Amino acid sequence: MTEISPDFESTIMELLVFSGGARSSALMALQQARAGDFTASAKHMAESKQSVKKAHLIQTQLIGLDEGCGKLAINLITVHAQDHLMNAMVIQDLADDMIELYRRQALLETRA
Repeated sequence: MTEISPDFESTIMELLVFSGGARSSALMALQQARAGDFTASAKHMAESKQSVKKAHLIQTQLIGLDEGCGKLAINLITVHAQDHLMNAMVIQDLADDMIELYRRQALLETRA
């Protein structure tokens, strides 16, 4: 589990890095599926999901520290990090569905 750094900004940067990595991996999974390489696609989606899990742990710890009372300073970089995590999660959901569509399309093409 990632520890919340005494340097709050470092923790937020870690959240950004994991979230950005998750987004990139999900998009790479889509590219691999489009190319018909479903093994590589699955590997990239697994990496994406692992990165989101790490980012979500940080987010959960931050929420716990804040206790809904405004104990943590909210600044633009914090909002930016939250946006990155949300986007990564949405892209994962869409990528899962699109990869399945690519898989079905490839199966139909092999039957034809």
